[in-house]
Amino acid sequence: MTVTVERNARVVDKGPGPRPPRRPGSSYALFLLPGALAFLAVIVVPFLMNTGVSFTDWQGVGSPKWSGLANYRELLDDSEFWESFRHSLFMVVAMAAIPTVLGLLLAAALFDFVGKHFGARTAAVLRACFYLPQVLPIAVAGIVWSWILAPDNGSLNELLKAVGLDSWQQDWLGDPDLALYSVMGVMVWVQIGFPLVVFMAGLQRVDPQLYEAAELDGAGWWRRFRHITLPQIRPETYVVLTWCSIAALKVFGAVYVLTKGGPGGATNVPSYFSFTTFFEKTQVGYGAAISTVLTVIILALSLVGLKLQTRAEDAEEGVRT
Repeated sequence: MTVTVERNARVVDKGPGPRPPRRPGSSYALFLLPGALAFLAVIVVPFLMNTGVSFTDWQGVGSPKWSGLANYRELLDDSEFWESFRHSLFMVVAMAAIPTVLGLLLAAALFDFVGKHFGARTAAVLRACFYLPQVLPIAVAGIVWSWILAPDNGSLNELLKAVGLDSWQQDWLGDPDLALYSVMGVMVWVQIGFPLVVFMAGLQRVDPQLYEAAELDGAGWWRRFRHITLPQIRPETYVVLTWCSIAALKVFGAVYVLTKGGPGGATNVPSYFSFTTFFEKTQVGYGAAISTVLTVIILALSLVGLKLQTRAEDAEEGVRT
């Protein structure tokens, strides 16, 4: 490097030389900026606006009137909201608990039995078949199931009639005692593919030597599944339960297409209750309060799920080291 110095020792020219090293994280900022702006515009700003509206008495036109916590106080005493929230707990069972158990058993069966006896390609085809409902738009799946569960010429009732079980024919979506369970059955069918795919991916990272050692010690399939498979895929289990529980709490499309919250509110859930309060009753402030409460519950559940997943991953790394 050459430097030209004047009489007063002031630097006037510098030749080419090595540039100072850049901080490792500085080059990533530009790549994160578009996503951060999109998150701000699509998530943060609408949520803050919705929260602000929830403190007002507004019908969607004119100027909102500040009402403070009136909407939230009304929400605490609203039996219809609590009933819809109770229905969403049923949806958590249908979309998180049952698919997680069935998906885990099916994944183990495809991985341990079908893959070994019929080849990996057969297991992959069956996995794709189970995952197909996840790919279908929920509106299409809902319309198809509304045809299947129709009371007059529905496929299910016609099948029961064909096998001599006429007494089992029901108005599956029109009976208040059966409608919620019918929607739950549809959602189990829709949701089961996601846990299956995640668990099969998790099973592929389990060390085969663990199974071989357990088999040499005389452990059967159930003992290997219980003492090796379940502990090894604990992080995937938390991912599935968290993701599916969030999907259950915010389920909307299936209820809208199949029952529209009926009959008599038997399948109403918070997201659909907020929708009808917004657009049918034009109680925008109250509908915003319902959405805000539901969002806070989902955020809290997400944080708990991430915490459990991180703890499980740390424990697994500790065992490996």
